[in-house]
Amino acid sequence: MRIRRANAADIPAMMNLEQQSPAAAHWSLQQYERSFVAASNPQQCERLAWVAEDESAGAAVLGFMVAYRVDADWELENIVVATTARRGGIGFVLVGELIEYVRSTHGREIFLEVRESNHNARGLYRKAGFEQAGLRRSYYSDPQEDAILCRLRLC
Repeated sequence: MRIRRANAADIPAMMNLEQQSPAAAHWSLQQYERSFVAASNPQQCERLAWVAEDESAGAAVLGFMVAYRVDADWELENIVVATTARRGGIGFVLVGELIEYVRSTHGREIFLEVRESNHNARGLYRKAGFEQAGLRRSYYSDPQEDAILCRLRLC
């Protein structure tokens, strides 16, 4: 497995994975495309994406993650691992990549929202050091569900 920065050519694979995962954030093509456009002020805002590839399967994308920075804080916006590759550590490696990047750029915190019923993701975030920081009632739709807010302080 190899982790690398995603690029616009990865969008079809990312969208395919996301569409196979009911718990993922479902974005439009335009939202993914915006992930690869430089922010108007890169000193204050930045969006990055990473993919996990299976090098033994012709560099097939097994997972991806998108994160957004405002000043020194980051939000993990979307993370998806292929159904066939779950529980193999790919999500943990992707989150670890984000944590190391944020540390290396002197970021303060990483935030995220997760469906209350997504126990596997919540376990992953706990393992990575995130703590529950709040609740957003009825945040998600299809189906309607609360969001657990999580935070990882890095300094």
